[in-house]
Amino acid sequence: MSKTNAVAVAQEFTLPAIPGDLAEILATEMDGLNIEFDRVKIPSGGGLAFEVPGESGEPEMVKEITGVIVDHYGPNAFWAKKYSGEKNPPDCASLDGKTGVERDGGEARSCRTCPRNQWGSAEDGIGKACKNMHRIYLLTEGNMLPILLTLPPTSIKAFADYLGKRVVSRGLRSYEVLTRVSLRREKSRSGIEYSQAVFSTVCVLPQELQQQAAVFAASIKDITRMQPIEIEDYEVRVEGTAEDEDVPF
Repeated sequence: MSKTNAVAVAQEFTLPAIPGDLAEILATEMDGLNIEFDRVKIPSGGGLAFEVPGESGEPEMVKEITGVIVDHYGPNAFWAKKYSGEKNPPDCASLDGKTGVERDGGEARSCRTCPRNQWGSAEDGIGKACKNMHRIYLLTEGNMLPILLTLPPTSIKAFADYLGKRVVSRGLRSYEVLTRVSLRREKSRSGIEYSQAVFSTVCVLPQELQQQAAVFAASIKDITRMQPIEIEDYEVRVEGTAEDEDVPF
């Protein structure tokens, strides 16, 4: 995209009017209830279109998503039994990627030293038994709440490179730029095709929008960081991927 077009996009992009006490409003009105953020699904088999919730409630397929990243973090989850269709919560989960808590109330453990979070701990001896993921909350134009995109391990490095080299290195925060997410087809060392997320900066937001986004990001974080890990976050490893990582089923 040319610099002129990027400026035009930045000027046209609008954020919803965000009340400064959004977190307090949500906590009061949703007391005892859980907000389910709309989820974006990365396709299997090397597909090049995301599945997103449509306005009618039916899923729609889109080739790219553009929005402002208002939060992101890396949770971990462990399922003792292989996925077979049931919507079971993980047997052990860590929302911060640092401390795991078992579902049965067992003792909390450090993710860094946990045997399940070591390479080779998977049932077949390849990869990790614990699933490392990265959640991205993307606020798209015209929506009051962000959508949730959970990255599999094969896309985490691409996001880290984007964030570090294209955003942070410029002295910016993730919510100060307009980010585009698309897909590309990759192939594992064993020849299995999978979809990898690709990130690019559309433009730096105008100062006024940066300030609005900063307020929103600060307000929503208490909610996004408490979202339970569900089976939709689960990733199934495909043998032979780069670094023996997981890819979506």
